[in-house]
Amino acid sequence: MSDATEPIRVLVVDDEQLVRAGFRLLIDATPDLVAVGEAGDGGEAVRTARRLRPDVLVMDIRMPGIDGLEATRLIAPSEDAPRILIVTTFDDDEYVFAALRGGASGFLLKDTPPEDMLDAIRTVARGDALLAPAITRRLITEFARMPTPPVPTSEALGTLTDREREVFELVANGLSNSEIAGRLHLGITTVKTHVGRLLTKLDVHDRVHLVICAYESGVVSPGR
Repeated sequence: MSDATEPIRVLVVDDEQLVRAGFRLLIDATPDLVAVGEAGDGGEAVRTARRLRPDVLVMDIRMPGIDGLEATRLIAPSEDAPRILIVTTFDDDEYVFAALRGGASGFLLKDTPPEDMLDAIRTVARGDALLAPAITRRLITEFARMPTPPVPTSEALGTLTDREREVFELVANGLSNSEIAGRLHLGITTVKTHVGRLLTKLDVHDRVHLVICAYESGVVSPGR
């Protein structure tokens, strides 16, 4: 990752050249961001990410050859992997959930206003995740389709305190830190501390994956 004095290095991945060019122009016009390269498909994204070592990949899903989903699976597990921000048409794309499980740190609509896209890049670059209520609803829907309910299997769950478990459940239901603070009558800093401990204890790297872990482990269930 870049330090605080350096611009965030972004790799743009999309099979449409005009989309890539538009993203690059927007990113390069922003002082704290720089587009270090681009790729037209998932295979090229994997190779270019390994060569350029960007901080963030802005990744389309539907591309010829290796798509963004498979590219995410190939890139995310590597040591010092860049953060991956999925860019897609949410209502039509059935792969968002799988992309998040594959290691993406968030997702963005292609019709998102430019300033929101830039903020999204900054968000994932600093180690946070994009977890809008719409994403949470999509995750819940996917888990509801499972033929059998998930069964808790993680020994790490047994290490959570009662308060951490409360915070865990609220995160899984899409509440922000400020909303959790209000619900539990805690300070924002205290909530952030609890979320940080959850990330460490459950060995996940961001808020999106806390939600996935919560549903997979059975801590919360669809419809609850």
